[in-house]
Amino acid sequence: MTNGQQEMIEYTTQEVVRYLIEDKGISMEQALELFFMSEVFEKLNDIETGLYLEGSAYIYEMLKREIMYK
Repeated sequence: MTNGQQEMIEYTTQEVVRYLIEDKGISMEQALELFFMSEVFEKLNDIETGLYLEGSAYIYEMLKREIMYK
């Protein structure tokens, strides 16, 4: 993984966590745990999926669907 890829993943993670806090009204700790335990986060960190190239809003929508269908 290159530094640029890692930076994109970190930025996306920050944005998705912010969306969770705003939309769900949960704490940062809860939002981090929810995202870090998700399949979406696992895919985001797998460079082979290319998901890190997508926008944070798109990834957040994927996460919302995952949460809804769990």
